[in-house]
Amino acid sequence: MKKILVTGGAGFIGSNFIEHILNDESIIVYNLDKLTYAGDLDNLKSVTNHERYHFIQGDICDRNLIEKLFEKHGITDVIHFAAESHVDNSIKNPGAFIETNIVGSFNLLDVAYKSWMDGPNKVKSGHENSRFLHVSTDEVYGTLGKEGLFMESTSYAPNSPYSASKASSDFIVRSYFHTYGMNVVTTNCSNNYGPNQHDEKLIPTIIRKCLSEENIPIYGDGLNIRDWLYVLDHCKGIEIAFNTGVSGETYNIGGRNERTNMYIVDTICSILDEKSPRTNGGSYKELKSFVEDRAGHDFRYAIDATKIEKELGWKADENFESGILKTITWYINKYKK
Repeated sequence: MKKILVTGGAGFIGSNFIEHILNDESIIVYNLDKLTYAGDLDNLKSVTNHERYHFIQGDICDRNLIEKLFEKHGITDVIHFAAESHVDNSIKNPGAFIETNIVGSFNLLDVAYKSWMDGPNKVKSGHENSRFLHVSTDEVYGTLGKEGLFMESTSYAPNSPYSASKASSDFIVRSYFHTYGMNVVTTNCSNNYGPNQHDEKLIPTIIRKCLSEENIPIYGDGLNIRDWLYVLDHCKGIEIAFNTGVSGETYNIGGRNERTNMYIVDTICSILDEKSPRTNGGSYKELKSFVEDRAGHDFRYAIDATKIEKELGWKADENFESGILKTITWYINKYKK
């Protein structure tokens, strides 16, 4: 049995991943989460009593705790989601991002290395297949103009404290492969959406503001572009990269669904106009409100997922139009309880 330490598993992507990966009967999941504002055990209600699922509340910055978990449970693999991830919060309080995303990631890597290896390129018996998968973001690449896509070979150019901290953790992971021969894989994803996402993120915010008849805040002119990836498609990509990815490689996971923020708002409003009409008979689009642009707001992100598609056989099942319908239905059920 693989004994996988999943960090940040009570968060948005991590909780969806745990629900998905537990379908594999050859693994046991140990979910380590600090339960900050971004983590919610309600996201994992469906697996709380699962015989192969165990929850531990704790901080990846607590090295002593990490060491004890590896020793007590015989951790064979790590899938590392835990991160401070909201750009606005990183602008207000960058220190928390440095601690969690850089120091915390180093703790996990170093403890895993010392648990699985006797030294550079010397793997301990029983850990020949132990792997550390690091989940990162397309924001490490900076911003794009109107043309081009982020590839695995794209130079890093992070523009916010959040993306700079994630870029740093990516480089630390890379160094443990090149220096020590550690079995690591990194994935960089585009913007995720779907069930369990925190209320502060763009799509849940739009839906929540609509249903509560409040103004929908739109940064700047609303023309910033993101590539949107349905969360379950991302989880399947991580699973494939974990199981069959080449050690030391990076795989970009993107949905090939570039949309402006304004398009996102208008699409959600139109769907809600049909699914949950306003009491006054008007359109939710009337609630749009433009606010001052975010500091250092990147214009466009878009990922080229060719590598993971061709080399590992991954393919997104949802396009934006199918995924957003599932997402809106889920949030209507959440917000109208």
